[in-house]
Amino acid sequence: MFSMKSVVAGVVLAGTSSMAFAAGNPLSVHVLNIENGLPSPDVTVTLERKENGNWVDLSEAVTNEQGRISALYPEGEALEEGTYRVVFETGEWFEKHETATFFPEIPVVFTMDGTLDHYHVPLLLSPYGFSTYRGN
Repeated sequence: MFSMKSVVAGVVLAGTSSMAFAAGNPLSVHVLNIENGLPSPDVTVTLERKENGNWVDLSEAVTNEQGRISALYPEGEALEEGTYRVVFETGEWFEKHETATFFPEIPVVFTMDGTLDHYHVPLLLSPYGFSTYRGN
């Protein structure tokens, strides 16, 4: 029983620490490989904002060992309401893992309307399919 409590406490603390890190930044992403159920480290992710019909680069980062980027929005900038796009460079990642893929990149377009303090975009990934949703 003690070991189960320790495991649960560890999971809660791990989740809390990444949430606390991301609390100051309005945008995070998480990439999971659903083919093997593991995180996808070293995926390059770009954030863009739509301005006057054009996409403007805001930031770029690489997922950590847990497949996360806890702070993708430009550091120190106030959140601007608008339409954003995160582009996951999946072709490069699959190539590093010697796996063919149908999706060389996965763009996810979404709106940050200012109603939330934090936006989270998870990507569930496999070589021939993907899924995403608004996380929290």
